[in-house]
Amino acid sequence: MLAALLVTLDISFMYTAVPAISRALRETPASSVWVVNAYHLALVAAVVPMAALGEAIGHRRVHLGGAVVYTIALLLCGLAWSLPTLIAARALQGLGAAALISVTAALVRFVYPPHLLGRGLGLYAFIVSFSLAVGPTIASAILTFLSWHWLFFLALPLGLGTLVLGRSHLPVTPLSNHRFDPLSALLSALLFTGFTLGLGLAAKGAPVWQVGAWWAVAVLACLILLRRQAGHPAPMLATDLLRIPVFTLSSLTSILSFVAQGLAFVSLPFLFQSVMGRTQMEAGLLMTPWPVVLTLMSVPVGRLSDRVHAGVMGGIGLAVLALGMALLASMPKDAAVWDITWRMVICAAGFSLFQTPNMNALLSSAPPARSGGASGIVATSRMMGQSIGVALAGACFRLSADNGYTLALWVACGAAMVACATSLARLMFARPGAAGTSASG
Repeated sequence: MLAALLVTLDISFMYTAVPAISRALRETPASSVWVVNAYHLALVAAVVPMAALGEAIGHRRVHLGGAVVYTIALLLCGLAWSLPTLIAARALQGLGAAALISVTAALVRFVYPPHLLGRGLGLYAFIVSFSLAVGPTIASAILTFLSWHWLFFLALPLGLGTLVLGRSHLPVTPLSNHRFDPLSALLSALLFTGFTLGLGLAAKGAPVWQVGAWWAVAVLACLILLRRQAGHPAPMLATDLLRIPVFTLSSLTSILSFVAQGLAFVSLPFLFQSVMGRTQMEAGLLMTPWPVVLTLMSVPVGRLSDRVHAGVMGGIGLAVLALGMALLASMPKDAAVWDITWRMVICAAGFSLFQTPNMNALLSSAPPARSGGASGIVATSRMMGQSIGVALAGACFRLSADNGYTLALWVACGAAMVACATSLARLMFARPGAAGTSASG
């Protein structure tokens, strides 16, 4: 949980701090955004290989190694004297974050007994939502009195605490009987890096050949990886887990749901400012109900997910999310603060009902020996969904300069409706009396 707090706070810090870093280093906004991009690309590239490494050498070792790398990267970021040095340190920090994130869900599974797994995942969701809610405020306070370097220096105690407490208390998990494959790790990194860069270029309206080149790299890496790991008992890309119907449907539900969230998080600030005439500070405050509601609901929903089937909870939650997106898309341009807030609360409540039960289903439907692969899919599905959502939002903005923000919300509504259908489809594979999951074979 401390590692989740550390990583999520940093993510929320950076979105707030990039303008200040840009001004302090006298760099253009287009160049400074690589402070975020370098971290994100390293994270995307390394999550799946780190999850596989956790199965091979132990989730605890990967987590502790990630804490070491992350803490060293925090120090290097704080000491950075130019944009290139900061970008390099942020890429290293992204690798450390990948090691931490990739095995967190697997470690939660080994800490909590099966009938209480939802509670553990609910606490994890609480920490993440809380960090997203308070991160921008903390970052703004630090930047008001100190330079941007202190965003990293003040996080060092959290990094050291993650390492010290992890050494003392994290469980030693069973090891798989297969070795880590570095070449497969490289192919996996190329797959997700190519996919993400292609999406980013498509969102910016780059030439078709540039987008196609990166997607061709991703497709080629995927084909070679699948051929290399064909018949492997624990493939890095977790194709063995995709044979489990509930796991596949849960992963697809996760991707679609985070597509909807990504569309909303990109389009709503523009809608509030460009269309409704709100200030940047007002737009930020109007976004606050989402993480606050997630924070308040995460633990109770986590406990409920141990008793109610994920297909039911996810289906209800995603239907509510679709309703909330439709209400936001159709609200008048002169909507009052209260009219915006209650719509945001509906969206957040629906998303909360989906999030923890879906993680529970993903982990519980996988065999214990494949907890690392399942944990990697949890993180990868979230990142893929958010990346696709951001790219779709950019496409909507290009299609219509006046109504693109509203169009993005309607697309988010459609994604949530499809996610609702995939969640309910899991009921076809439910065992009598099962709660969080269903058939695992």
